Formats: sequence, structure tokens, C-alpha cells
Amino acid sequence: MALAGLLFGRLAILVVTTLVAVAVMPAPARSGATGRPDDGVGVSDGSASASARTRLAWLATANAIFAVDAAERIVRYRGCDGDTGRVLDQGMLVSDGVASGRVTVGDVGYAYRVPLRGRTGGTVEISRPGREPEVLTGEVVTNPQPPVDRERGGKLLPLTERLRAIVAASPNPTGVAVRDLSGRYGDQQIGVNGTFRPKAASVIKLWILTELLREVDCGWQRLDDGVLVEPKDVVGGSGQLQYETFPQVVTLYRLARYMIIYSDNTAANVLINHLNGFVRVNALIDTMLLKQTALNRRMLDTAAAARGEENYLTADDVVSLLGAVWDGNLLSPVSRTLMISFMLEQTINTKIPAALPPGVPVAHKTGELPDASHDVGYLLIPHSEVAVAFVTSGPEATGAETVRQLARAVYDYLVPPAVTGFGPAPTPN
Repeated sequence: MALAGLLFGRLAILVVTTLVAVAVMPAPARSGATGRPDDGVGVSDGSASASARTRLAWLATANAIFAVDAAERIVRYRGCDGDTGRVLDQGMLVSDGVASGRVTVGDVGYAYRVPLRGRTGGTVEISRPGREPEVLTGEVVTNPQPPVDRERGGKLLPLTERLRAIVAASPNPTGVAVRDLSGRYGDQQIGVNGTFRPKAASVIKLWILTELLREVDCGWQRLDDGVLVEPKDVVGGSGQLQYETFPQVVTLYRLARYMIIYSDNTAANVLINHLNGFVRVNALIDTMLLKQTALNRRMLDTAAAARGEENYLTADDVVSLLGAVWDGNLLSPVSRTLMISFMLEQTINTKIPAALPPGVPVAHKTGELPDASHDVGYLLIPHSEVAVAFVTSGPEATGAETVRQLARAVYDYLVPPAVTGFGPAPTPN
């Protein structure tokens, strides 16, 4: 399939990409959650951290995020027009599950009302001197998001025990998160050890890509802009750029694409530098309120690793990112399509795709270290699309086998063996 004439910033560029023969679905239309306020989300950690996350919510508006940490009374606005950083609101009122208040940063005021429940609606009113107040509205995002239909969501819950058995039998500590994207299971999320925090390996590159594409959407970057890559920028490990001749100018588009489809470490490091080091990627992570995810070092920076500087994530945080991208809460439709298209082109297919029947479309990103093995992404099974994150620590080989077993368990639940191919799955009983 071809992606042609995509408009980025002020210039249209032609992108021709060979993809798996599957259409990337448009972001689904969303309505408010229909369940009761105490609806569960099926995440099976049973931990205090899961309870604390009920105090975290961010509002997805056009070109901006407004984040509320009601536990610490912290808010943050980050949009195309600026970033407040973390702001303490000692006057924040939390009542009936809604956080409200007003903060002033410089000469700009932000009055907000944000329910602490995902899939509801919130508002933030921005007041600037000499201008009419601007009211932004949008969907509230939590980690995890609640199901939109509790009854349908309950029909995904039995899968949790299958996944738990695989995790229990694995020699590798493992975290799992699975979220329905199709509506067939009410957008239910389930998990096992969803807050387990291993080294991120190359899965952290998804946040680098998301921040780059958000900046493209804001008009700060253009994907046809070039970056000078010098010999000192080249690192080994996975990737194709290391085999080219430098110095040369490489477009942001090629850097972004190579970073995903080849897991190119050189491309990732160049993009980190281009995005002002770790600051802006971590600002994205912070406004998404992903407390356990961090970008702290470049790829293959052994000196930083020796100092204890490491990149981390959790399965729940990964699925929070994947779900927000899918739902259209983070990126424009064009950037969303491009990101998923890059993931469909993934060339490292020894884990999730290797466990599934030939032809099942998977848009994914892997991560490997000697002591970690991950695979995360979208299983694009027609009428049963899901976001998955399988993350492990310990020996890479046994971790990879655990990932394959988990992927197959999810697939077999969604498409029972009696169903041929990967066509429409039967309605769950």
C-alpha cells in the first residue's frame, strides 16, 4: 500500500512505503463510559500503585494536554503554544471524583475541571492578557482506561488466568497488559504484573517517535528537514545507518522510520539530540502521567549505564501510550497513521509475529538486551483489534519464548482454533 501526499507542517512530502496488506483503521469515535463509577478495568496487580493511579488523569485537547496529579496537587499544561512545567496548585479541589482549580504561570491563567475517570469530558479555560478566554475541551485519559461496556468487558477477563499461568511458569519476571480496541470486549484492559518495571530496551523508541510526531503536528518540525549525522554519532547494535558513509544529512522521516522498522540505535540517538536531549521526550511522558517510564540514557551508552542511568517502562504504561495513539488522543490522524504504518513495517519479527499464523497483521516494536526481551504493539485482527505489551527481564532467550507464548494465548482467545484464518471472530458467549 502507498502512503502518498502526506502533509506535514507547511510542506507536502511524498512517502511511499510497502506495508502489510491491511488498512490502518481510523481513530474510533468515542462516547462517554457507560459503566458505573466503580467499574473495574481488570488490571490484576492488586497493588497500592494501582489505587494511587486513580488520582491521575490527563485531558486530551486539540494540540494540548492538561495533566492533573490530584495526589500531589500538581498540574501541567503542554501544548503547541508552550509548556508550564509542573505547577503546584495548593488550592486544588477534589470532590466527587473531579479535580478543579486555577493556576497562573507568568501572565497566563489556567482554570480547569478534570474528572479523575477516563473517557469522561473535561475542560480547561486559558486566560491571556488582552484576549478572550480560550476554552479547551476533550476526553479524559487515565492509566488504565475504564471499559466502555462492563458486560462486554467481562468477557475478556478469563484471558487473564491464561496469561497468569504463562507468567507463573516463566523463568523470567514478566509484565503483561492487553487492551481491547475493537469494542468487541467493551475496550476492556486486563493485565498481569502490569506495573512490573524492567529496563525499556528499544521499546522506549516509541516515545521518541511520538514526541517527534507531536512536534510535527505543532509545526515545529518537518519530516523532510535534514539533520547532519557525523561519524561520532554512529553506534552499533541494531540498525542500518551504521553501514552508511558519514557525514551526511539524513531526513527526520528516514531517521524516524529506521528507528522503528530496524530499531536503529544511531537514528534514535540522533533524534534524541535533535529533540534537545531527554527533556522533551520526558516532558511528554510526564504529561501522560506515566510515573514508571523514563528516558535517562542514549542507546548503547555503556558509560551512562555503568553510572546507573537507565531507561524504564511498564506494560501498563506502554498500553497507555498505544491506546492514546489509537484513540486519537495524542497525534493528528496523519501522524497516527504514519506511526502505525512504521510499526507494521517492523523487520524484527521473532516474537509476536512468529507465534501467530502467517498473515496476521501486527504493528509492533521489539526491545532486546542481554537481560530483557519485550514485544509490544497492535494485533490488527479484524473486528478484534487489541493493544498488547509483553515485557520481561532476565535471560533474553527465555524471555523471548515467554513473549511468544503470551502472544499465542491472546490470539487463540480472540480467534479460537476452530476459526479458520484471522477473519471476523465469533461473538463471545
